[in-house]
Amino acid sequence: MDLSPITREAVLDAIAECDRLGRNRFREEYGFDPARQYLLHYNGAYYDSKAIVGVAYRSVAGRPLKAGEFSGGRQTVGRLLTRLGFEVITDEPLPPLQRLMAQLKGLRVASTADGPARHQPITLLWALGRAARHDPRLVAWSEAHTELRGLLREYGQPRSRPRPEFPILALAHTDLWELRGHTGAIPAAHGEPLGWMDEHNPHSGLSPWAYELAASSEEARGEAIAELGQRFFDGAVPQALLRDVGLLTETADPPSRHEHDDFAAYQRLCRNVEAAEARGDHDRTSRTSDERPVRSATAVKAVLLRSRGRCENPLCAGQPADVTDRGEPILEVDHVEDRAKWGRDHPSQMIALCPNCHAIKTRGQTRERLRELLLTEARSRHTTWYDLNTSQD
Repeated sequence: MDLSPITREAVLDAIAECDRLGRNRFREEYGFDPARQYLLHYNGAYYDSKAIVGVAYRSVAGRPLKAGEFSGGRQTVGRLLTRLGFEVITDEPLPPLQRLMAQLKGLRVASTADGPARHQPITLLWALGRAARHDPRLVAWSEAHTELRGLLREYGQPRSRPRPEFPILALAHTDLWELRGHTGAIPAAHGEPLGWMDEHNPHSGLSPWAYELAASSEEARGEAIAELGQRFFDGAVPQALLRDVGLLTETADPPSRHEHDDFAAYQRLCRNVEAAEARGDHDRTSRTSDERPVRSATAVKAVLLRSRGRCENPLCAGQPADVTDRGEPILEVDHVEDRAKWGRDHPSQMIALCPNCHAIKTRGQTRERLRELLLTEARSRHTTWYDLNTSQD
């Protein structure tokens, strides 16, 4: 079977349909089994590569391919998707905590006359502290530069220069970190990249999955601190540094309930949503003049639980911790893909926003860029919360 006429746009259309239906229902609709080895990774989500390509073929022949009509191996589906600019992986990621520890153990830093450079570990501890306080995930360079420069000067190796641009750019090339709001390629973390950082003033911080894990799990923060202390601080991170970044127990926000109970409740709510999808409940319309799709109260409840009462826009510049006179969060749960246009009614594609961020997402000039960011954010938060309960069972 010749798959070469399939275009990138056809693959993106198939991905969008999979997002609307959900991965399980998409496979069932077109008769595909779960991918045994090769997965398509796009915008923070994982897709069954053969199923996506089979449905994308519809753009060529007017009908999707059946599973038995072509091979889903590396030389066929894998080669096509790679040629079209997609990432194909052989296994889904490790559970969140294992993934975090593998990244920290593999952290590559420069050597100095005083020992291993501490720029990246200090930057990560600063970001972990932000997650523990549930501060916005991404921070503008102008703000990060000021905060990190002081920490690097105080706690870096004695003869190291306090240059925050170096660890931010180095981490941006790892799975732990995200850099947004720039044009062109990210420069290397050596030479003189300060001018580039000042010109673009990008926002950066932990990747969505790493932030959500650190914000949700005191155990994960503890293991990360222990690993960084062992490797870079002669056995233990100084207590003064932990205090300054907000990682001492008394300075981090304690969970309102046992964190595992929240993860279990979230997974239970999501399973209820998926059971309703399987029954066709989400295909019904409400009895109004324009027949709007029904909205799941269960899905809304799950998203609010996941949000911890904070706006989930990682760039939120408002007051994400503000509440009403009754102490309730000022949040609106929104479908990243418009529910009125049959966007999927599932927490993986829904997000809790403050009124200002909701207005920007709905009618702001930057709404398309924000929608793309929020879709990645919602998927990553959903996957981490779901997997955290599974990994602790």
